[in-house]
Amino acid sequence: MAEEQKLATELQKMEHVPLMPVEEKLIAWSLILGLVLLGVMIWISYTWFPGA
Repeated sequence: MAEEQKLATELQKMEHVPLMPVEEKLIAWSLILGLVLLGVMIWISYTWFPGA
């Protein structure tokens, strides 16, 4: 229990650090790429493996 209290205290002491612009771009590109690839996989699924 003491470890959890120490951890909580240390987390409260930490200050907020905003994301750098390059980090924001990486996050955005990875989300866009994930959505595009998901769309491609759905298209392949419907095209090559049609349901009954």
